[in-house]
Amino acid sequence: MTFDWLSKYWPLLIDGAIQTVALLVISVVLGFILAIGLAFAMVSGGPFTRMLARGYSTAFRGTPLLIQLWLLYYGIGSLLPMVPGLRQSFLWPVLREGFFFAALSFTLNYAAYEAEVLRGALLSVPKGELEAGRALGMSRFMLVRRIWLPRAIRTALPTIAGEVVLQLKATPLAFTVTVMDLYAVAYKVRQDTLLVYEPLLVVTLFYVLLTALITRVFGVVEAQVPIRR
Repeated sequence: MTFDWLSKYWPLLIDGAIQTVALLVISVVLGFILAIGLAFAMVSGGPFTRMLARGYSTAFRGTPLLIQLWLLYYGIGSLLPMVPGLRQSFLWPVLREGFFFAALSFTLNYAAYEAEVLRGALLSVPKGELEAGRALGMSRFMLVRRIWLPRAIRTALPTIAGEVVLQLKATPLAFTVTVMDLYAVAYKVRQDTLLVYEPLLVVTLFYVLLTALITRVFGVVEAQVPIRR
């Protein structure tokens, strides 16, 4: 095995790592925010709202992420240039890039899975705690902010950590829509140098280290906010 190519390709590897981390952070943060709304819609929404939220979750959890990504990129993405004035707008530099569609599809997909996790966590919060909050005169918003949501997140933390790791392992799919993430750089190295195992080993090491970091961060968070039974 030889790793002489690292001296030439390390800037690309760093850029690819940044792209990978950016996709992960964007999809997890925005997806989690969307998942909170979906989870509450499933648990305490009206019949129509509950039906929409469950339909969204079922649709995105029931289809492969790769198909969702391609539908957005090759489907909606191919129609965007036909929108009058869009090419001349300030949004076009963002909308024309595969990164936008990758981040969007990852976010929507992550939200569907995380919504189910939070739904279960919200339902597991003891009703006595919620009734105690109402008895103290808390408004619905304050009850959610002070008791219901924080309690549910504490319960779901171990599962959330696992979902974040799974989301990290899904990021190489962005390569299929021209995003130069870390896997795309490894693919380019293989094409240029005909080396197969070495670039894949470097990429594997990055994912292992990032997974260890994610696990460590969530471990620290769990230790700071222990789940109360």
